[in-house]
Amino acid sequence: MSIYDTPLHTLQGEPTSLGDFRGTTLLVVNVASKCGLTPQYEGLERLQKTYGDKGFSVVGFPCNQFGAQEPGSAEEIATFCSATYGVTFPMMEKIDVNGDDRSPVYDELTAFPDAEGESGDIQWNFEKFLVSADGTIEHRFRPMVDPEAPEVIDAIESNLPG
Repeated sequence: MSIYDTPLHTLQGEPTSLGDFRGTTLLVVNVASKCGLTPQYEGLERLQKTYGDKGFSVVGFPCNQFGAQEPGSAEEIATFCSATYGVTFPMMEKIDVNGDDRSPVYDELTAFPDAEGESGDIQWNFEKFLVSADGTIEHRFRPMVDPEAPEVIDAIESNLPG
């Protein structure tokens, strides 16, 4: 099973999968509205605006598993992201990224190691995974790595399609 095959729903409840993004380089991020790292939405949106027309997209997965920092409904999350940070990138339904109910997408993502060779559970909100246009997981960036850090920008630029 590929990362593209897991059935998902958008934040608005529409059926989708990461397969809908085949051919696009993705930065998959577990997000939260009430976290100290929530301002990372600003950098994520700037990445979307900078690279969105070059075959790139951020994809956000709201998650309430870390300090209950994403307690809202889908509508509340969408309103917060739009009104507070002007988010235009795709947002999926709220999911679990760790534990028994972990989304199959995150089963695959968490098996991939970070720069120090550590794989396993998501540590906190705003952990980032770069997925190439062919669905290969290329990089894992821990929550404290800023979305616009040089290593993230370099990874995105070297994995853009075409």
